[in-house]
Amino acid sequence: MQLFRRFSYLIVASTFLTAAQAEDAASLGPFGIGSCYINNRSVQDNARWVPQMEAIGLRYYRTCETAWGAVEPAQGKWKWDLLDAQMSYLAEHQIIFGGILMGSPRWNTLDKPGTLPVNNLPAWSAYVSAVVQHAKGKVKRWEVWNEPPNGTGRDQTPADYAKLVVSAYDAAKAADPTCLIGLAAKSVHVNYLEQVIKAGAKDHFDYITLHPYEVLNGIADNAGTEPVFMNIVPCLRRMLAAQNPAKANVPIVFTELGCDVKKGEDTQAHALIKAYTMGIAQGVACIQWFEGRDGDSGPLGLLDNKGKPRLAYTAMGQMIRHLGQHPAYLGWVMLNGKHYGFVFKGAAANVLIAWAHKGAADEVSFGQAVSLVDPLPGSMTKADKVSLTVAPIIALGVSEPLLKQAQANQGKPLPWGGDFANAKSVSITMTGQQVDQGLHTLSGDAVAKAVVAYGGSARAGNVPGGNLFIVDPAFLSYMSAPIEITAVVRRNETNANAGFKLVYESTSGFKTAKSGWYTIPDNKQWHTVRWRIEDAQFVNYWGYNFALESDGNKYNQYYLQSVTVTK
Repeated sequence: MQLFRRFSYLIVASTFLTAAQAEDAASLGPFGIGSCYINNRSVQDNARWVPQMEAIGLRYYRTCETAWGAVEPAQGKWKWDLLDAQMSYLAEHQIIFGGILMGSPRWNTLDKPGTLPVNNLPAWSAYVSAVVQHAKGKVKRWEVWNEPPNGTGRDQTPADYAKLVVSAYDAAKAADPTCLIGLAAKSVHVNYLEQVIKAGAKDHFDYITLHPYEVLNGIADNAGTEPVFMNIVPCLRRMLAAQNPAKANVPIVFTELGCDVKKGEDTQAHALIKAYTMGIAQGVACIQWFEGRDGDSGPLGLLDNKGKPRLAYTAMGQMIRHLGQHPAYLGWVMLNGKHYGFVFKGAAANVLIAWAHKGAADEVSFGQAVSLVDPLPGSMTKADKVSLTVAPIIALGVSEPLLKQAQANQGKPLPWGGDFANAKSVSITMTGQQVDQGLHTLSGDAVAKAVVAYGGSARAGNVPGGNLFIVDPAFLSYMSAPIEITAVVRRNETNANAGFKLVYESTSGFKTAKSGWYTIPDNKQWHTVRWRIEDAQFVNYWGYNFALESDGNKYNQYYLQSVTVTK
């Protein structure tokens, strides 16, 4: 998914300007929307879809077209007409919008295309100064680059991005001392951000942007990974507290997040509701959904490529209607002891948004009659209980006991099959059924299907997602600690050559364990393999922490009985 998003630009619709002109543009609300490149080059591009976003109350627009080559096509020659027209159009439609600092024009021959322009920082600085000065009073937020390390040179490092950020920060603040500079990373690449800060970007940013597509995929696929999604901001704040304490509480913005409609229109709509619900709950300042209308980046739009609204469009409108532009998070509850529900102070009443954990339908009682909103058609009924499924429901008028339970849980992490904060180890075993004790796979129960073999129980090594592992965030998240990973494996009945390598999140990103490839000896008995890891740093960059990689299907013909992670 990174490839087709690499050079995309998001737009976010904003507050109505009559009120918004007096509003600090840095004070974002959660409901944003965006666009790929071909829907954001000009007023004509915006006009194809922005009015439909405005109609449902979307407010915050990531960026108008401010890339370097668009405003300085020849060195020292500035072209502002398209940008000026676009900014005027967005203002007419009551929108607060940001800008993005990125790209390198063709005339900048000192740098190769598709690389960070660190070989010509004076020219980069001049571009930043000019565009920030020109948009002063209209653009407050400036994001530096689009999801690095994407769009950077093969040999370019976090230190190169740090140089670009520092240069941009200094030039932008000189042009407009009130502007805000955003430090960016793809996915949930907290490791990369840490390296950038340590390489010189410390104190040279005012907010941080992420694009957690992969983590949202686990939610869309009902893999039960809500605690992973809810840990994105806490994990990032732990890193900031350790590496740049003065910036520990800067706003976090998801400037891209979306779900491919190929998963199903209803699945896309469900993912949107869950993303905004849990994003608001963990304190994300704004989620700028990718995207408003289908364009050059795949079918992710609230509108299709002809402008027809999808179910996700209706769902977004219903969320804004009932939560309001600035909902207050009150806490979470566990319905029937297993289904997550999130409570907010909404536009006119307290609001509960809930869905069935891992998709198992279950009847839940609210303790009193509530107004139940089905956010896809937007219909409303009265009831005191509901059959909860993977489809989120919005309940208006939360009972006092549920409200008190939510408030008591407000600052606590979501439980994931137990409390593993002080555990010495976490594990997953296949003993006739999958048993998760603080360790989980991305396959989910639906496709886990334990395989009975050799008189015991195990999982086939080739089950989709079954080789991708996630530790409970309460057990280990960001803080690097020596760990041991143990796996009990055996070749399958064919006794064909089988094996894997361990790939894990480290302080430098994903890497292969030093021991390299492990070949499973035979199928006569279970074999235990151990890895001692000194530099693990689990942040769920791609939605998981480590993997047993078999380099394709040739070597994954084995059974996995258990995996354990020990501090």
